[in-house]
Formats: sequence, structure tokens, C-alpha cells
Amino acid sequence: MFSEPDTGNGFLSAHVADLLRSYHELTGKHLIVPAKDAALLAYAAPFVLLSHDGADDPLLTYGNLAAQKLFAMDWEKLVGMPSRKTAEAPERAEREELLRRVAEKGFIDDYAGIRIAADGCRFMIRNATVWNVSDKNGARIGQAATFSEWQLLEV
Repeated sequence: MFSEPDTGNGFLSAHVADLLRSYHELTGKHLIVPAKDAALLAYAAPFVLLSHDGADDPLLTYGNLAAQKLFAMDWEKLVGMPSRKTAEAPERAEREELLRRVAEKGFIDDYAGIRIAADGCRFMIRNATVWNVSDKNGARIGQAATFSEWQLLEV
């Protein structure tokens, strides 16, 4: 069910580099130890790592294997999907407020909220870090999130 993107692909490697560099610049921490194979390490990491573009209705641009499993979607279904669809309709206004706060402050590291997977499974994420992503020239290209704490909720 879960597919692996071509992490040797120049675009994908550059995008992961943007995610990791932006995270470090804003938080002062490394999401993973800097390495030549950072794209592979990020893809296989034990935490969720997601990003979306900077459009008015942002589309997901990256989801590592942990994200694919949690959201019950393979790479082809996850990447390109509107990121708002990771939240149920009642949660979307709260999600929009989160994204506004991140846009203003650069990052937050205390986010908690309910999300929904493609199979209908609902879960609460906690202590998520959400940050603005910029390219190597400093132009903002979207936002990203990472978390390793979630709890499945009863249906």
C-alpha cells in the first residue's frame, strides 16, 4: 500500500533540504542529524513529517512513510491532496488559525489537534511543531509540520 518516492530525485532531495534547513533556522534544532542521505533519513524517520505549498488552498508537497501510514494513504494519494482534508470540517477553522499563527511567528511547537485519515480513523496529535518553509534564497514556499505524539480516538 505504501510507496516510496524517488528520494534520489533532485527536486525531492532539494525540498527535504528546504524543510530541514528552515526547521533548523527557525527553531535552532536539527530535525535529523545533517547527512548526505538526509532525504532518505527523513523519509524513513520514526516521526511524521508533512509539508504543503503556499497556495491559498495549500496542497501537500511531502509526507514521509510515517505520515503515509498514519493518514492511511500512499505517496500518490497524499502528495497533491489539499492539506485541509487532513482535518474534519469542524476542525478546519481551528486549523486555519494555526496556519495564520505560524505565518506570523515563523513556527510554533505546541500544536495539538484532531486529524482524520483516509480510512476514517481519527487521532489527536500533540506537541507538533509547525513552521514556515523557505527555499535556499529565503523565499517562502509553504509550511511543514512534524510530530511523534498521537493518540487514536474512538469512532
